[in-house]
Amino acid sequence: MQGIAKLKYLMMSPRKIRRVASLIKDKSVEEALAILKFTNKAAAEPLAKTIQSATANVLAIEGTSRLKAEDLSIARVNVDEGPRAKRIEFRAMGRANRYKHRFAHLTVVVEGVPGEEAPTGKRAGGRKTAKVARVDSGTAVKKSSKKSAAKKTGLAAKAKRKAAGKKTAKKEKE
Repeated sequence: MQGIAKLKYLMMSPRKIRRVASLIKDKSVEEALAILKFTNKAAAEPLAKTIQSATANVLAIEGTSRLKAEDLSIARVNVDEGPRAKRIEFRAMGRANRYKHRFAHLTVVVEGVPGEEAPTGKRAGGRKTAKVARVDSGTAVKKSSKKSAAKKTGLAAKAKRKAAGKKTAKKEKE
């Protein structure tokens, strides 16, 4: 299963990002994040965040019961050139120099092989369906718990209040 994360319009030269990206190609996600944590380059932080996003994307699609973060590896890191912003730097004697701010588009692909879903709890053998009965309010509950269902729905409580109200009304009239 693959997870993709893209970071567009990163205000950093693609050449600078490629130097850091070459350190983490074909590594596991944990190892790559550890390398980036101790890399003293500005490109390490956005690259690490993009890897974490791709990891979260693949785990959200596949589910954590079938795929673990430790099983993921970096399949591909693409650093493409974005648009260039043209700027002017004013110089002495009325002159001006032009320079370009370079932008980069970063794409990280993380992949892992999903394993078998691990059985958890009492329902490991399969899901058992309970026999269902209808209560006056129309909600479905288990047959064995009719009394508790009546209490939950408030039917028994309403009946008690009505009976108590009628008794107090009769006493007040007398």
